[in-house]
Parts: sequence; C-alpha cells; structure tokens
Amino acid sequence: MNYKAPRGTVDVLPTESGKWLKLERILRTIADNYNVKEMRTPIFEHTELFNRAVGDTTDVVTKEMYSFNDKKGRSITLRPEGTAGIARAYVENKMYAWPEKLTKVYYMGPMFRYERPQSGRQRQFHQFGVEMLGVESPYVDVECMLMALTVVKALDIKDVTLHINSLGDDASREAYRTALKDHFRPHLHELCEDCNDRFEKNPLRILDCKVDHEHPSMASAPKTIDYLSEGAKAHFDKVCQLLDELDVDYVIDTNLVRGLDYYSHTVFELISDDPKLGAGSTVGGGGRYNGLVEEVGGPATPGVGFAFGMERLMLAMDDDMTDDAGIDAYIMPLGDEAKDYAMQLITVLRAHGFCCDMDFVGRGLKGQFKSSDRFHAQYALIIGEDEVKNEIVQVRDNETKEQEAVKVEELITYLDHKMGV
Repeated sequence: MNYKAPRGTVDVLPTESGKWLKLERILRTIADNYNVKEMRTPIFEHTELFNRAVGDTTDVVTKEMYSFNDKKGRSITLRPEGTAGIARAYVENKMYAWPEKLTKVYYMGPMFRYERPQSGRQRQFHQFGVEMLGVESPYVDVECMLMALTVVKALDIKDVTLHINSLGDDASREAYRTALKDHFRPHLHELCEDCNDRFEKNPLRILDCKVDHEHPSMASAPKTIDYLSEGAKAHFDKVCQLLDELDVDYVIDTNLVRGLDYYSHTVFELISDDPKLGAGSTVGGGGRYNGLVEEVGGPATPGVGFAFGMERLMLAMDDDMTDDAGIDAYIMPLGDEAKDYAMQLITVLRAHGFCCDMDFVGRGLKGQFKSSDRFHAQYALIIGEDEVKNEIVQVRDNETKEQEAVKVEELITYLDHKMGV
C-alpha cells in the first residue's frame, strides 16, 4: 500500500523548514518587544469548551471540528482555534489572581478544521495568536492592533489595510439582534436552511453566510455601529482617536463582524492586496471578547486578541527569507582511520558551539566538496592519513579558497579567530 498524508495536511521538508524557522523567530522577537510571554495549551480539549466558547451556531462548531470520543466515552476535539484554550487555562490556573492586572500571552502551533483545502489553508494549519486579558481599555485594543501591524511590516507584506468595526456591548448587541431579525424576517423564505436556523439562535451569523452572501438583503442589513450604546460608542471613538494620533491608516468597515460568537466591542482585520495572496485577502484579525472568560467559568474578565494563519504569512514572505545560513564546517575524512578521527573531532567542535557535519559515505574529495557546497559550509576540514599521523587538519576557507594546515590542539582557537567569535 502506498501511504499518503491525509487530505488537508502538508509535510514540511528540510528544504522548506528554514523559512518556517525564520517566521517563528520573527514572531517571537516581536512578542518579546511587546512584553508578551508564550503560553502553551493542549492540542485537544473537551468538546464542550468550544461549543460554549466559540458558539454552537458557528460554522467552526457545526461543520468544521475534528471531534471524537476517547476510551471512556468523553467527547474530545482537536483545537480549531487558540483563544478558547487560553481562556480555559486562564481560569483553571487562576491567572486572574496574578499581581499584574494585564496578562499578555501568545501561542504558536497547529489547529484543525475540516474544510476544503486550498492554497494557504489546510485542515491542519498553524496559528500565531496573541491574547491580552484583564483590562477593558481602548488603549489595549490599539496595543493589539499595533502588534498585528508590526508583524505584517516585519514580513514586508504589501498593500495591507486595517479594517475596524465595533459590535458593541451586551446592550448594543441586543438592540442590533432585534434590528437584524426585523430586517431578515421578510426574506427568510429566500434564504438557505442555515440562515433560517441562525435566525432564532444567532441572527448575526446570517451575515457570515457563504451561500447567500450576494442576496440583496445582506447589503441592506442594519449596521452594528448604528446600534452602539453610549458607552460602546465612547470606547470605539477612543480607539479611532488613538489610531488617528498614531498616524495609523484604517477603514471603518461596517460589514466586519468576525466569525466567532465570543467577540464584542472592537473587531479588526488586516486585508492585503499583495498579489502573492490575491486581492482582498484576510491576513489576520481579531477583536475584543469581554464575556469569554466568564462563559468558561471564570470571573468577569475583559480580553482582546488576534491571530494570524502562519501558512498565509508564509505565502506572503519572500522566498529568500529563510534561516538556512549554512554550517560552520564540513569535515572531509579520507579513509577509515581518518573517519574515526573525524568522529572525535566533530564531537569536540559541536561541544564548543560550532555547527558542523561530516561525510559518512566514504566518498572521494570531489563528492565531499559537493556536499560542503550544498551545506554552504564556511570551512572544509580535510583529514587524510598524514593529517591523522601528524595531528593536523587542512582548513580550507570555502569563500577565499585559501587553505592551511592547523594543529588539532589549536583548531578551536583558530576557527574562533577566523569567525570573529
């Protein structure tokens, strides 16, 4: 039988992993600059967590989750997104009692959704996400947006526009929910079955419908921003003011609602027209979710966050943005005795922090030089019978092509000096 990777999954080969490492390093560096600490949660959670937190009327919960019963009959789900798990861990570990009021964390890792695979979107995909919990402030909303914008700038993603909107507080959402139902009620017989199901449970989800998105009633639907309470409007106005003062370009997009039930107040997306992604592509997004922690059993705790699909970021990155800087040295033994000696030498070099490899095949010099070039080795260390006998190594600078004999006991000092260590 010829085994293949399951549909919607991708093997990251050694020729491609350098680009992943580069992306991960950039994201971690940005997180450090914003004093955001890493948090790691399980890849699977109890299914009830996502039903409760994400919303049982969302496409994620109703159509896309990988759920199964474990050996004791408990329903388990591979995580489809990262925020719910962070909220659960925040409550379970009583992080709300920590001395610092604002907790800023990030996560990075695989997520799972059963949907049609396409470029930059797989069934097993990877997300980089940030959550800021504990403080309800427009300043924290803007902090989140600035960090997301820093990511796209660091990756040199072209033609990115920040789209923002407000879903308001509970009072705003209730008023908007009523207005939506009044608007869509006369059109229900023209809308799909999913829209009819959502009408009573969560009419906001109708706006996310992929089947009826071109129906005239969608374009004429009420806008959330027209139903904001006084407090919600003040919050959103302050967000806009701060962005203006920071000279951040943005668009108020009244059609932006995001796809998960836990959002409230500010929501945002980064839309790119970079030709690598296609016009109007969403690179990442997020928003505020003030009721989520309480929904999963914790105290009332405001929160705001965002996430990027890392595969989408990879598509937008330049192909030469890799971490493949080459190795320090490639050891080239000629003969069995030299190979034994090379094993001892490479162990010492690695212990001193050098990145190095050696020939394990037993080829001639020509074949070994080809490997040295493929690994982008800075130096080739050649060892033959005479070198073993005289305890020396022929060190060849692969850039200048200069070569000289170096005593083994002086090799570490020699390489340190040459490499400016």
